[in-house]
Amino acid sequence: MSENEEITGDVSSEDSKRAEKFKEKANEYFKNQDFNKAIKLYTQAIEADPTVAVYYGNRSFAYLKTECFGYALTDASKAIELDKNYVKGYYRRAAAHMSLGKFKQALKDYETVTKARPKDKDAKTKFTECNKIVKKLAFEKAISVEENKKNVADTINLDDMAIEDEYTGPKLEDNKVTLQFMEDLIAWYTKQNKLHRKYAYKILLDIKTWFMAQPSLVDITIPDDNKFTICGDIHGQYYDLLNIFEINGLPSETNPYLFNGDFVDRGSFSVECIFTLFGFKLLYPNHFFMSRGNHESATMNQMYGFDGEVKAKYSAQMAELFTEVYNWLPLAHCLNNRVLVMHGGLFSRDDVTLAEIREIDRNRQPPEEGLMCELLWSDPQPQPGRAPSKRGVGVQFGPDVTQKFLELNNLDYIVRSHEVKDNGYEIAHDGKCITVFSAPNYCDTMNNRGAYIKLNGKNMKPTYVVYGARPHPNVVPMAYANSLLKFMC
Repeated sequence: MSENEEITGDVSSEDSKRAEKFKEKANEYFKNQDFNKAIKLYTQAIEADPTVAVYYGNRSFAYLKTECFGYALTDASKAIELDKNYVKGYYRRAAAHMSLGKFKQALKDYETVTKARPKDKDAKTKFTECNKIVKKLAFEKAISVEENKKNVADTINLDDMAIEDEYTGPKLEDNKVTLQFMEDLIAWYTKQNKLHRKYAYKILLDIKTWFMAQPSLVDITIPDDNKFTICGDIHGQYYDLLNIFEINGLPSETNPYLFNGDFVDRGSFSVECIFTLFGFKLLYPNHFFMSRGNHESATMNQMYGFDGEVKAKYSAQMAELFTEVYNWLPLAHCLNNRVLVMHGGLFSRDDVTLAEIREIDRNRQPPEEGLMCELLWSDPQPQPGRAPSKRGVGVQFGPDVTQKFLELNNLDYIVRSHEVKDNGYEIAHDGKCITVFSAPNYCDTMNNRGAYIKLNGKNMKPTYVVYGARPHPNVVPMAYANSLLKFMC
């Protein structure tokens, strides 16, 4: 069956024509990268005629673009159910599986495509690339079973790393981060230079030691007359990170910050972002805070660019060390016992307490279920109750879930990130659930604004600062990403 043919059933010809018009309009919005409007119109096409595989296949692609991987998976499967010969359905489902780190399932779909189109070079390339990942993971699993793998941090010898005479970049003073070092680093990075690997490794080793001593839930006290800033996802957009510091001031003991996860991936200046953030954490350990996001994980980093970027700018050994460091990032922060901040959201059960969050064993890769997973992956929904996640990981939680959690833990509201918002932030659940996203024009395609939250210790009332994207050097987003996911930006 070709993509323009329809499966006839009980659908009237009038409904079929209406559906086709919706699809054509949706395609226009998709071309203009307005994926949310495209999704609405594909949905209208499906409602008018639910028998056409292409409508589900197209909506699946739009869901992939908006990171709704769970929905994308469902739609691709529905398209295949309607038409077993709809090759793009297998492509879409494979992409959804890849985005979720389910490489074996993706491989099966790519295999189906290669059998259907044996002369398709793109299909063969994708199958080969996916097969490499599956074999690599199987090999790594076998190795880890055979031997107790040593921490990478324990294998680093800084004394063996010489500083070349020609290196003129920032230098640690007495092996410590100073304000001068941070100012020099920002200027150095702005010119697209690289921090010497000895200093880079030193920062990573020191930050790991610091995070290891922290609980999974960190309590922060903000004095009455002091301000505090919460930033959402940065995603490797270094020049937008600098814009935040230009607008709001550099971090200091009187200008504290919390960055709420997803510092890296997608944007192609992730190395610069993470070393700048880690540097400020070392400089102001009690006034600069960082939460783990769902992208501070090995699978996400391998797919969405950070792993490739670290290997390109430094080494595979450093990429492994980053994984060790990310495993120790705190999962949430509680401000003045009144506001809980986490990257994703709330939970699949109602009896979760702050004490339980504080005791989570976090030194691992994020699991596919449970409290740690939900803190990193969940999203709010407008309707009451809970629903399966649009992402395929975590849960969606309604205003009643938020209210119960706040009452149980004697909190005022929650702040989370994790989702692109047109204006950089969104207030939901009667003001009790706030989303903040700090990467404007995300992936150079979304045309969204960025935002951060300001509050003071006395009333803890959030105010919002909204800003646009800054120009950046001509390196496209996802430049270091796995080739199978280049469609994502």
